[in-house]
Amino acid sequence: MTLSTEQLIAIAQDYWPSRMEAYLRPETCTQFERFHDRWRHQLAHMETWRTFLDALKGDLPDFVIGDATATVDASLRCAVYPRDNNKPPHADWAVVGCVSILAPVYTLYAVHHEFKGGRPTSHELFFPPLPPEWRDISHTIARRIEATFNVSALSRETAEMPIPLCVDPHQPPDTTLFHALFTSRPQSVP
Repeated sequence: MTLSTEQLIAIAQDYWPSRMEAYLRPETCTQFERFHDRWRHQLAHMETWRTFLDALKGDLPDFVIGDATATVDASLRCAVYPRDNNKPPHADWAVVGCVSILAPVYTLYAVHHEFKGGRPTSHELFFPPLPPEWRDISHTIARRIEATFNVSALSRETAEMPIPLCVDPHQPPDTTLFHALFTSRPQSVP
């Protein structure tokens, strides 16, 4: 089932406040209560996600597959890293797949980190179409997500749509549907 942009915005409004003041007293925010209830439900049903990660490891045996899910985000996230033992503990790139827990949509992106002294100093995000070196990986992740979760890819144009909501640290006019349905910190991958 493909949802319209208006329907996706309405879903986001159920889970994110329109004012940053809500973050000062989250216990009084009905959107946060719904968001936490949604995560409680999701966490009680994680077997499909674990099965997905195991299957993705079989699909991409030459890469490291990590679970990048964090309950501050609105999605289950996996990260595919290069398998290179000569690198520092953190890889300099990852292709990330996100399955929203709020709406039947998913997205993919890649993040490239610059490191100095073993610490990330900067990052660059890439959204589909990804550069050629990550395209096969992203297609494999997309096929596995679609087969497992029966969700649709969210178009880049829709994902970049500004919305009048606050998804910490983003506030209007900088908040997008991507932030509300997936993650407000896409560069943050383990």
